[in-house]
Amino acid sequence: MRYVSTRGRAEVLDFSQAMMTGLARDGGLYLPETIPTFSAEEIAAFEGLPYEEVALRVITPFVGDSFSQDELRGAIARAYAGFDHVARAPLVQLAPGHHLLELFHGPTIAFKDFAMQLIGQLFQLALAKSGDRITILGATSGDTGSAAIEAFKGLPNVDVFIMYPHGRVSEVQRRQMTTPAEENVHALAVAGTFDDCQARLKDLFNDHAFRDEVHLAGVNSINWARVLAQIVYYFTAAVSLGAPGREIDFTVPTGNFGDIFAGSIAKAMGLPVGRLVVATNQNDILHRALATGEYRVGTVEPSISPSMDIQVSSNFERALWLAYGRDGVAVSQLMDELKSGGFAISQGALQALRETFESGRVSEDETTAMIATIRAETGEVICPHTAVGVAIARGHIRPGVPMITLATAHPAKFPDAVEAAIGIRPELPPHMADLFGRPERTTQVENDADQLKSLILARRTA
Repeated sequence: MRYVSTRGRAEVLDFSQAMMTGLARDGGLYLPETIPTFSAEEIAAFEGLPYEEVALRVITPFVGDSFSQDELRGAIARAYAGFDHVARAPLVQLAPGHHLLELFHGPTIAFKDFAMQLIGQLFQLALAKSGDRITILGATSGDTGSAAIEAFKGLPNVDVFIMYPHGRVSEVQRRQMTTPAEENVHALAVAGTFDDCQARLKDLFNDHAFRDEVHLAGVNSINWARVLAQIVYYFTAAVSLGAPGREIDFTVPTGNFGDIFAGSIAKAMGLPVGRLVVATNQNDILHRALATGEYRVGTVEPSISPSMDIQVSSNFERALWLAYGRDGVAVSQLMDELKSGGFAISQGALQALRETFESGRVSEDETTAMIATIRAETGEVICPHTAVGVAIARGHIRPGVPMITLATAHPAKFPDAVEAAIGIRPELPPHMADLFGRPERTTQVENDADQLKSLILARRTA
């Protein structure tokens, strides 16, 4: 399996190289040169299998010769051994034809654990073979950072630096990043938004001299392995509701477009996905782009669903590359225009995007109201991001077609917003019960690439 950049000017890599590289050296994102497909019979055979076995079957075609079957099987088993539900990603029915896919049963109680726990295991395998030491740099709007720290903390050949927007994540999200005591992890509170953090991450990756000096590696959803791991639960969820014998719709609360892009790859692999609905909060650039064909960056407005407070959705570049017929020159031109504030999507590409994706947005008041509505109707307590998804999904349900809304985080990650909606403060799971009693360790930094470089050089283990 070969991996190519969305901008067409970077070296073609194998899976392991693409995983360890993260962002391509031309600034693009890696994607498989071809997307493997499954027959209806192969998909039907997933029914009743453990999550880990489905993961092995879905991921194997993308890995090529990078890892043996035994290595991959072992990595998958270790990745999900710490999840607190035997199904890993269980479905809960909200109403006739509408289900929640609970993706918060991992160690940091958010969907990022599905990818990060696996990528941590695969990184360890690759580093054991190469003997290298790497510096992981990540940017987070809340959940990626804690999941990365959980996956890589204490490893002897990895330094981890996670940037998060100061004052713009929930207290639980922040403490998950700032309380680990392992010396190889560093939480950096950046003065700015998530988009600022993501921009500085790309600055450092595009400084090739610095990148090579510190052996920089990325675990944001710019890393293909992150997207790959998320494809699996689309298959397990759909098969449990009758696929491939029936079509299944999905609604995904999304900011950086990685989770829903994984769903589009599952569809391309042969899973009978009907509607893929992009659910956004007030920071609705993805909805506006799909509705109008204009991708124009606005001002990030802080919300009660902070993981979606994004205006530059990195993984949208992957969708654009496919919509533009894998034209790296066209994508490069769009990304250059984005530096000046935005771009217009061509009519043909917009039509291609609309054939795969629908979208909607909800306000803060509607989000809060939906948390209360779901509690009253079903007894379920959902996080604000999930509430955004549920609110949009309810307007896209088709008769006879199951709708699955991705529940991306445990409500206890956002206790203030949930308590304001229903008067109940959700409790953290037992393994996190003492989170607020743990000492914090963080460093405040300016939104400045040079300051970040100096800090990384000073604190990494040579």
